[in-house]
Amino acid sequence: MFALRLLSGSLAGMALAVLSYASQAETASPSTLKLGKELFNENCEVCHQADAIGSPGVAPSLTNQELLSITTDKFFEATIRDGRGDTGMPPFAHLGRKKVRAIVAFLRFHAEQPNRANEVDAQPDAHGDPRLGKQWYDYICSTCHGVSGDGYEAGGTGTAIGLPGFLNKVSDGFIRETIKKGRSNTRMLPFQGPAGLANLSDQEIDDIIVYLRGLGKK
Repeated sequence: MFALRLLSGSLAGMALAVLSYASQAETASPSTLKLGKELFNENCEVCHQADAIGSPGVAPSLTNQELLSITTDKFFEATIRDGRGDTGMPPFAHLGRKKVRAIVAFLRFHAEQPNRANEVDAQPDAHGDPRLGKQWYDYICSTCHGVSGDGYEAGGTGTAIGLPGFLNKVSDGFIRETIKKGRSNTRMLPFQGPAGLANLSDQEIDDIIVYLRGLGKK
């Protein structure tokens, strides 16, 4: 009898887990996706290209799987609404919340991996030596992102990761995961592990993050 009760409890737990996953994986309505695609084509495609695949030196990819898996809707919405100061990304607050969310739903429609954003954002803050972080940044990051993290404005092929418009919206976990795993189908390669352009240690990555945080305060 005890075994039956245990089995029954396990099945119930599995059912709840499945229902929980299903609720998180719900897609937007067809009308919302249609609106999001139309709005994207009207406002975003000129820079981010069709289906938001991006263009090096112009605008980043918004539909690569690594980005979609670690980014919250709040991050997307805030970036669209506020833009990125001192970059070519203007604010689109005039669209209003409904239309901004429709664009985000269109981007989400391209996701093929579970969303880990909450888990990534819950990672501990980085602690390290900004002097060592600067050495690594200058050596492996500045070529694409610019000496001061200005990105495209400095003639680089990477985004502006040293400006407040980016740093004020992302967690250390977000930056950490991006450095470790890179972004598929973009010029942002991974920097940890055998396939990495450089096999940085966890501490070296945290040193870079601490250095970047300092750039955002200048």
